[in-house]
Amino acid sequence: MIKNLSKYMKGYWAAAVGSIIAMLVEVTFELQLPNIAGDIYDIGVNGTGGKQYVIKYGVLMIAMALIAMSGGITCMKLSSIASQGFAHSLRNATYEKISTFSFKNIDEFSTASLTTRMTNDITAIQNTIMMCLRMLVRAPAMLVVAAFFSVKINPQMSSIILVILPFVIVIVALVLKFGFPMFQKMQKRIDSLNRVVQENLIGIRVVKAFVREDYEKEKFKKANNDLMAQGKKASGLIITAMPIMLLIFNSIVIFIYWQGGNKINNGTMTVGELTKFANYLMIVIMNLVMVSMMLIQVARAKACAMRIGEVLNTESDIKNKERTVSPAGKGKVEFKNVNFRYSTQTSGDDILEDISFVANPGDIVGIIGSTGSGKSSLVSLIPRLYDATSGQVLIDDVDVKDYNIKELREMIGVVLQKNVLFSGSIKENIRWGKKDATDEEIEKACRNAQAHDFILRQPKGYDTDLSQGGLNLSGGQKQRLCIARAMIKNPKILILDDSTSAVDTATEAKIREAFYNELKETTVFIIAQRISSVKDADKIIVLDDGKISGIGSHSELMESNEIYREIYTTQQKGVLE
Repeated sequence: MIKNLSKYMKGYWAAAVGSIIAMLVEVTFELQLPNIAGDIYDIGVNGTGGKQYVIKYGVLMIAMALIAMSGGITCMKLSSIASQGFAHSLRNATYEKISTFSFKNIDEFSTASLTTRMTNDITAIQNTIMMCLRMLVRAPAMLVVAAFFSVKINPQMSSIILVILPFVIVIVALVLKFGFPMFQKMQKRIDSLNRVVQENLIGIRVVKAFVREDYEKEKFKKANNDLMAQGKKASGLIITAMPIMLLIFNSIVIFIYWQGGNKINNGTMTVGELTKFANYLMIVIMNLVMVSMMLIQVARAKACAMRIGEVLNTESDIKNKERTVSPAGKGKVEFKNVNFRYSTQTSGDDILEDISFVANPGDIVGIIGSTGSGKSSLVSLIPRLYDATSGQVLIDDVDVKDYNIKELREMIGVVLQKNVLFSGSIKENIRWGKKDATDEEIEKACRNAQAHDFILRQPKGYDTDLSQGGLNLSGGQKQRLCIARAMIKNPKILILDDSTSAVDTATEAKIREAFYNELKETTVFIIAQRISSVKDADKIIVLDDGKISGIGSHSELMESNEIYREIYTTQQKGVLE
């Protein structure tokens, strides 16, 4: 899977190759040092070379060490550039893919999981690439060359390398086999932890209002403990494996010095040769450890790469056809025998069943029904936030699936049930509806949405910065800004999903009046809990358990629809009481 992500290294291959070349320079010069050190001892100290030989080759060692250091520093810098660039490209690609997802795709992954994949998972892959660029050449090269020099110095003692290799291979293979699924589970635990933190921070005011801090702390503690426990299992393999390998390696070092000491006493080996051999053998051992650690890190990166691959390989279920048409821009909406469920893979009843109606351009259509009756699901099908499972949703007599998605949504204004504002000024938030809106257009939209007066009371008026999610505004104020943002588009179709629930009835009446006066040619869908919000609509649709119970004006439904009449009577009784 990591190999499949290699295309995101485009533009950074030069840095990657440069880091490998720099590492080869470091390895080449560093591996000469033990050889020269041994010669200095044998020839310069104990031989005929004398002080001049020691100084000459000592200076050479310093020069070679400086060159090796320069190669190492260059490798570190270039590997950082390559790995950071790779992560940058991969993160962009992942974000771009997520931005194409439908609501259904996002529901399947969850926001917390997507956040983890964009951050923690990509960072793990980035660190692995950086480590591989630094060690993938260095460790095997030093391992092979050091082994070669060891054999050249003393073939008999070098056979010990063949003894330790099977042990190392078995240990690493076991770690990789059992570690990979553990790393996968660990990333899922990170997903869960992010979800808990995300929910808590977004709903911090509710948490404090209901004095649920202790409950949330326990929930976080449980998620954190689960992550820690899984992390212990994953790292436990490494913790167990490393001491075993080090015990084997240290035993070999002791054995080599014992054997070497005997050979020096027998006159079959010099001190310099033993020094060279021991240094090269230590290089072999240390690089075996490095290769093992690198393979373990690759196992975790593979788990992360698979999770990123799942995102990149997911195709949005809502996408343009090869040939699309542009909307006529009239605003007629028609549902023909529409059925809908959130996942076609699961069994169960449809959320919407056999929905059929027509809304003509300029109509104001009210949608009312009990909680869970499918009101929000119905209007979500118009801008293709979801697609109908069967049947057709038509705009201007053309199936919405035949339109270009961007052009379709540009002609539709939406105020969703959950009011979403972004960090930035009030003016910047309103311009989400129309990028090039003038100050006059912004003010007009806010006046129509009954937001102008409270905006002027803000510290900087329209230039007042909103905190994250508009937390420094009341629910009604946020709703009015969202309505203004939708109205400034002057859309052909406007969808208001329970968007005046936090607004008093007098203000709501003024907003409805603005719809009639300013959006005469716009088809408006109003989802409401209060019948007073839709009483004057041209057409009211009553939903009951995903089915249309009745369609008509207020007076018609009062006569013919028992559910509508019951809702009206209940609400009137509440008003009178």
